[in-house]
Amino acid sequence: MYLASFSHGGVLKYGFRTSDEISVIDAIEAEKQLYSKAILPDTLQGVIDDPEAFVRLKELSRRESEVIGKVIHPLSDVVLEAPIPQPKRDIICLGLNYREHAMEYTTAMEEEQNLPKYPIVFTKATTTVIGPNQKIKSHRHVTNKVDYEAELAIVIGKEGTNISKEEAYDHIFGYTIINDVSARDLQKQHSQWFLGKSLDTHGPMGPFLVTEDEIERPVKLDIKCRVNGELRQNSNTDLLIFDIPTIIKTVSGGVTLKPGDIIATGTPKGVGLGFDPPKFLNEGDIVEVEIEKIGVLKNIVS
Repeated sequence: MYLASFSHGGVLKYGFRTSDEISVIDAIEAEKQLYSKAILPDTLQGVIDDPEAFVRLKELSRRESEVIGKVIHPLSDVVLEAPIPQPKRDIICLGLNYREHAMEYTTAMEEEQNLPKYPIVFTKATTTVIGPNQKIKSHRHVTNKVDYEAELAIVIGKEGTNISKEEAYDHIFGYTIINDVSARDLQKQHSQWFLGKSLDTHGPMGPFLVTEDEIERPVKLDIKCRVNGELRQNSNTDLLIFDIPTIIKTVSGGVTLKPGDIIATGTPKGVGLGFDPPKFLNEGDIVEVEIEKIGVLKNIVS
């Protein structure tokens, strides 16, 4: 299923994309049409938390042809939000997780040219999260080097600690896109990356949360980023240094992952920092992150 949180008439709703890919169905209202007893929670996060609710949502998707009337909204009539507009916990992020990006980053930052021996893990504040077509603030009062990072994001669906590689995919609810927008000057000034990664609006996410069953294991998806139509990043998630099972095993080691946790898996070569001279984002720039089988996440810098 292609799940979405969306606003319609100023009200936040959630549901699933129709099979013709041109509309979304309001899950709660569709449930009222087809079932005498309603069990769906108010938010998509609630569905991720509740296996019974997820089963009901899958049943609704299979009965799409029975849904009628105003619960079906053309995508052109809604405002897509981040799939999880207000994550419960900070976003977990992987740094330098593509070989060529690790080289371009360390060169530009004048750091030692070594590939990481272990996953580099940091977090990004929940207040970074915005949806498709929403504005990325430039925050010129604190940074002059705003950069983009196209990333595949994992959404956890089942709680777990010390998860093995063999069990890793069983803990995934689905996948979405995140643009790990970064303030490179802040990132360099501080020995930790949190501030440089956590400015408000610097975590665009969406447009859909694609359930795990829609994407073949192991995950090998083309990933691209365009700025004002110029292709900057062009790679495949198969080139991750630390693959998805390794990531989940690492971050769950002694740390409990919970349903709705978001893990950004790292960005490939082609970030603005890596060009000579650098190509940082400016007001008015349009950034599009595209990942195969998920969609296009588009935002403008303000």
